[in-house]
Amino acid sequence: MKFIRLPRAKVLLGTPLTWNVRDEAGNLLLSKGHVVSTESQLDQLLQRGAFVDVEEARLQAQTEAPVQIKQMVAPPNLFGLWGKTAEALRTLFSQLEHKTDFGSQLDEFARHILKLLDSNMDIGIFRAVRQENQPLFYYGYTHAIHTAVMCVLLSRHLRWAPAQVTSLLKAALTMNLSISDLQGQMAAQDVPMKDRQRADIQAHPQKAVDLLEKLGVTDADWLTAVLQHHERADGSGYPSHCTAVSDMAIALRVCDVLMAKISPRTLRAALSPQDAVRQLYREDNGGPISTAIIKEFGIYPPGNFVKLASGELGIVVQRTGNAKAPVVAVITDTAGRPVSRTVRRDTAQAEFAITGTHSDLALLKRLPPERLYGFSNLPGTP
Repeated sequence: MKFIRLPRAKVLLGTPLTWNVRDEAGNLLLSKGHVVSTESQLDQLLQRGAFVDVEEARLQAQTEAPVQIKQMVAPPNLFGLWGKTAEALRTLFSQLEHKTDFGSQLDEFARHILKLLDSNMDIGIFRAVRQENQPLFYYGYTHAIHTAVMCVLLSRHLRWAPAQVTSLLKAALTMNLSISDLQGQMAAQDVPMKDRQRADIQAHPQKAVDLLEKLGVTDADWLTAVLQHHERADGSGYPSHCTAVSDMAIALRVCDVLMAKISPRTLRAALSPQDAVRQLYREDNGGPISTAIIKEFGIYPPGNFVKLASGELGIVVQRTGNAKAPVVAVITDTAGRPVSRTVRRDTAQAEFAITGTHSDLALLKRLPPERLYGFSNLPGTP
């Protein structure tokens, strides 16, 4: 048996392999029909040394018809589309002084976020919870997007009108318009906030509104939410210490703070979703906002790493009507050994009930989310 090295161009993401893939010694790595879903999976495979049998490759090439080659195009993947949103928002926010169509571009971006959420809300939450592999450089943009996800989740639960949901979504995306890059710098720095940075933070709500008005934004709800998203009813907020805070601004502040608490920084680790929600509930005195977030986010939201009564470890992938009993994709067996095949567990069943969270993230560093969800595509794609 003679082997040749597998060319990267021969592997089409999201498409079943047409031959077995082996290491240099001939040991089987991936069987024919296996799907490589992400660039990171492909990188890992090629780094290990991937080879195919010359004869098997020749026979496959002879049987392939041109139409089959044309069909071997990976459909849009939800995780791939989500992964492009931070850079897209950064591009949208760049060179604002030269933008003449900012409003229409932001409208299009907001519609894109809503389309992704309507395709699978749980994946949107998953990405907000599982942030350990996201570059801190992009924090200002990813945080805005994660906050927007939570704002849509909350406002829809509260049965706000679609126009209000959209205004809140756009307020979340633009609340830190003047400091998006600064937020990334601060998330990555290993020293406390500097005086100049503190001054920029204190001024950013008004500066963001000033920028939005120059860019042609006239939506009063949107602008007020941005201006007041750090104000509090007791007057302890900023920049104006006002007490008459709009409902939209309150919702935005709560979502902003919650997402910030579960986001890692260089100087501090992220809070667990449970601790963050517990703090929110205490600060809100069990009010309608915190109650709504618990009902929609769940006690164990998608992305949470949990332990089951069976002894298995898994990742929450889907919410259910029971905030304490989501669907979990297990990634180990009952002895804690990694498994190659992902199985979903209904944690409402006593033998698979969640017994707690798991904090050792070593198992998750190279775990592609597509494995947990399958190859999740936008509706209407093949």
